[in-house]
Amino acid sequence: MGGPVHYLDFGGSGTPALMVHGLGGNALNWMAVAPTIAETHHALAIDLAGFGQTPLFGRAATVSANADLVHDFVVNVIGQPVLLVGNSMGGHIAILEAAAHPESVISLVLVDAATPGVHVRRPEPRMLGAMAALTIPGLAQTLIDRQLRALGPEALVERALEVVSANPSRVDPAIVEAHVQLTRERQHLGRQNTRAFIQAMRSIGIRMADPRFWARVAEVKAPTLVIHGSLDRVIPVAAAHELVRHRPDWELRILEGAGHVPMLETPDLFMAALDAWSPYRIPTAVAAS
Repeated sequence: MGGPVHYLDFGGSGTPALMVHGLGGNALNWMAVAPTIAETHHALAIDLAGFGQTPLFGRAATVSANADLVHDFVVNVIGQPVLLVGNSMGGHIAILEAAAHPESVISLVLVDAATPGVHVRRPEPRMLGAMAALTIPGLAQTLIDRQLRALGPEALVERALEVVSANPSRVDPAIVEAHVQLTRERQHLGRQNTRAFIQAMRSIGIRMADPRFWARVAEVKAPTLVIHGSLDRVIPVAAAHELVRHRPDWELRILEGAGHVPMLETPDLFMAALDAWSPYRIPTAVAAS
């Protein structure tokens, strides 16, 4: 794994369920559902390199580097095949892991996964300017560092929840406070605090534009559940429909009224969708070859 990896072990027994967060997220993103998952599985949530409490430690925070980190974690820490659950960028990483290492993934749950959709709306001019700035080496980090200092932990978490939630007020205040505390603790990292975000953001952007992604989707052997919030503004629901168009054997559950992180915003709806999926209730054998 090339360095220390932080993760949360929510307990439980039986089939391991490994949860992987998205861009800018961390293991705390699963706090609202992990205790329930631990009633039937051994529930774990990982911090990817450069996020949460896992330091970069000389590593890259690209999608491919963190996909390798996830695989190494499954093999060397968990030591047996897993139910792999990924949100946003974590969903993209989960597809890569399931495609490259079918022996390690019993079943797959993609939560508002960062995948190409059939239609991408033209960003607003203000957003286009920000995106252009993020492509300039050095400038991106300076801009984000400046915003982090100006907002502070509380406002930064509030701003993030406004983007990823259809209704941020539905997120448990205790979970919001845990994210604020983690954001406060990460302030001492300085410019390293934003380096991982920028690396990962550029990497996932490039990968979502690469048509070879669909070859990875075709290689997945594990039974797969696609969960997507109907009001996701980050990854439009059309992306979920495109996924199941390529893989009609995958099951799709649209969560009405939910945004990009339904496991945080609408945990009851999320768990209802998971409980209704038979491979979750009755773990299937690992796909052979």
